[in-house]
Amino acid sequence: MAEPAGFASFHRHGFVRVGVATPKVFVADPERNAAASIEQAVSAAEQGVDLLIYPELGLSGYAIDDLHLQDALLSGVERTLGEVVERSRDLGTVLLLGAPLRRNGRIYNCAIAIARGRVLGVVPKTFLPNYREYYEKRWFASGAGLRGLEIDVASQTAPFGTDLLFAAEDLRDFVFHVEICEDYWAPTPPSTMGALAGATILCNLSASNITVGKSADRALLCASQSMRCVAAYAYSAAGDGESTTDLAWDGQGSIYELGEPLAQSERFSREPQIIAADVDVQRIRLERARTPTFNDAAALSGHPETAFRTVRFRHQPSFADLGLRRAIRRFPYVPDAPERLDLDCYESFNIQVSALVRRFEATSGSHMVIGVSGGLDSTHALIVAAKACDLMGLPRSTILGFTMPGFATGEETKGNAWRLMRALGVEAEEIDIRPAARQLLADMGHPFASGEKVYDIAFENVQAGLRTDYLFRLANQRRGFVVGTGDLSELALGWCTYGVGDQMSHYAVNAGLPKTLIQYLIRWTVRTGQFDAATGDILNAILDTEISPELVPADETGAIQSTQSKVGPYELHDFFLFHVLRYGLPPSKIAFLAWHAWRDASAGLWPAHFPDAAKNAYDLPTIASWLEAFLRRFFQTSQFKRSALPNGPKISAGGSLSPRGDWRAPSDSVADVWLQELRDALPELERR
Repeated sequence: MAEPAGFASFHRHGFVRVGVATPKVFVADPERNAAASIEQAVSAAEQGVDLLIYPELGLSGYAIDDLHLQDALLSGVERTLGEVVERSRDLGTVLLLGAPLRRNGRIYNCAIAIARGRVLGVVPKTFLPNYREYYEKRWFASGAGLRGLEIDVASQTAPFGTDLLFAAEDLRDFVFHVEICEDYWAPTPPSTMGALAGATILCNLSASNITVGKSADRALLCASQSMRCVAAYAYSAAGDGESTTDLAWDGQGSIYELGEPLAQSERFSREPQIIAADVDVQRIRLERARTPTFNDAAALSGHPETAFRTVRFRHQPSFADLGLRRAIRRFPYVPDAPERLDLDCYESFNIQVSALVRRFEATSGSHMVIGVSGGLDSTHALIVAAKACDLMGLPRSTILGFTMPGFATGEETKGNAWRLMRALGVEAEEIDIRPAARQLLADMGHPFASGEKVYDIAFENVQAGLRTDYLFRLANQRRGFVVGTGDLSELALGWCTYGVGDQMSHYAVNAGLPKTLIQYLIRWTVRTGQFDAATGDILNAILDTEISPELVPADETGAIQSTQSKVGPYELHDFFLFHVLRYGLPPSKIAFLAWHAWRDASAGLWPAHFPDAAKNAYDLPTIASWLEAFLRRFFQTSQFKRSALPNGPKISAGGSLSPRGDWRAPSDSVADVWLQELRDALPELERR
C-alpha cells in the first residue's frame, strides 16, 4: 500500500512543528542581528518549522543597559525590524522576534509576531526584574494592564497588549500565547491565562543569563508550566555574542509538551542553533477535554477567553511529507528512561503487591488460590502473590497453586509451572481437567467426544471454564480467594473466557498491566534480584516460551496454538490501546504514529533493555490490518466482558479498563465510526 496523499504529513495528524532559535548576538548592532535572524528564519522555513521563537531583545541585544534609552539604537531596531517583516513574506514560518519598541513616550520589552509580511501583534513584557543583577525598570515600562491597544511598527498598525492570542485559521489547534523571560518566573505567569483562554503552545522569548544550577531551574519551570497548563512550552535563551561585561550566557533552548522534554539545544555553543520538535496540539486539546479541572480553572478565573483578543492568520501549511521530529515510543507502557527505569518498575510491581495485600487482609480467607499454567500472566500473578506473602510475614504456602493440564498443555509449560511453584515454596497441586472436560463435551453432544478433531470455541471454553470453576470451588473448600491472572491486553481484545472463565476471579491483580509491561516487569524482577537465582532462571525460561492459551492441540507439523497469530502482535495492540485509551486519538493518527514507530528495525524509540524481539518492523498495510482488528474487538465485541470486570488495581497512567475507573462504555456499541475514519485516511483498506 502506497501512503495516500497527505497521510504522511504531520500537519494532517494534529502536529505543529515548533522551533527555538539561538542566533549569534551582536551587541547593540540591529543590522547584524536582523541579518542573523533572517538567516535562521530561512533555515527554519526550509525545515518546515511552523513557529520559530527567538531570544528576548534579540534585535538589540539584551545586556546593553542604558543603550536601550538611545534613540539612534531604537530607530535602528525599528528600521531593521521592517527588513525582517519584509523578508518574511515568502516564508511559511511564523516568527516571534524580540525587540525594544517605543510607544506613547515609553519603551517596552516586546515580542513581535510576524507572518508572511504581516505584523500579527506585539506583546509587551509584564514582569520586569529589578533585583540582583537585573535593572529592567530603569529602561522599560511594564505591559501590565495594557489591553485592546495598537502600535505603529514596520509601517503597519498592529494589535498591542498582553491580551493577545494568535490562531491559524487553516490549521486546527495551532494557537499560541507569548510571554517574555521573567514572566514565567512569576507566581502567576501570563501564560497560565493564555492557556486557559485556549492557547496550546506557550512561547517564552528569554535572554536569561546563566549561573550555576539555573539550567535545572529553567527546565523545572518549563516542564511544570507545560504540565500544569496542559500545553506545550517553548523557551529560548540568549547565547554566544551577548555582552559578558558582568554576565554570561548559555543559549539554553527547550521544547516541552505536557511535562515531557521534546527537544533541547546544546548549551554554550558558539554556533547558531535551531532546535525543532513536532508538538501534538491535538493531544493537548483532547487532554483538556477529558480533564474538567482545566475548565473549572478557567471558570474560576473569569473565563479568560473573553478577555483575550485572538489574532487570526492564514498559515497555509503544505501538508507535505516532512518526516516527524518527535520520538515515538514503541512501548508506551514500558519504562524507557534509564534514570526512571528502576523507580517505574518498583512502583508498578509494588502497586500490585500492596493492592493484593490489602485485599487479602480484608477477606476472611486464609489462602490465595492461583491457576499456574507456566505462561506469562499466571507467572506474574504468582510472583506478586509471593511478594505479598513476604510483605505480610506469611509463609508462601499461603498460596495454593494449581496446574491444570488440558488437551493441549505442553510438557514444557507444565514443567515450568511446577518448577516455579517449587522454587517459590508455594503449596502446589495438579488437577487433570481432561476427564471432566470429556464428560462435559459428551454431555453436550460435542463431536470431540466421538473422536472427531473438532476444536471449536466450545471445545476451547469448556477447558477454560473448567479451570476457573475448579479454582472457585477450591477457594470455597480451602478458605481462600481466587487471584486473577488475566491482563489489560487480553481485556482490550476480549481474549478471555467470559463468566466462569479466565475473565473472572475474586481479585484481578493483573488487570491494569498490558502484556508488554508484564514481560518487562518479569525481566526486571530477575535483573534486580527480587528472587533467588534459581527462580530467575525459571522466569527467563518462561519469558522465552511462545504465548499460547494451549487449548487446541498442535497441528500436523507440531506447531502449537499461537495467540499472536490469531489476534495479532501484542506489541502493536498495546501501542493501539495506549493511544485509544489514554488520549482518544483517531485511528488514522494511531496508524501514522505506529508507522513511524515500527516501519523499520531502526525506527521508533524502544528501551535498550527490551529484548531483541522488540526490533521487529511492520509496514503500513500490516499496521492498518491489525488496527482494524483491534478496533472491532475493542469497540464492538468485547465491552460486555469489561463491564463485568472484577476488582483490580490501576497501575499505569495509560489507564485501566475497569467500568468503575478509566473506561465506561456501552456493551452494545459498534465500531463503524472508528473503522470509517481509518478507511477515509487509507482508502486502500476499502478495496481489500
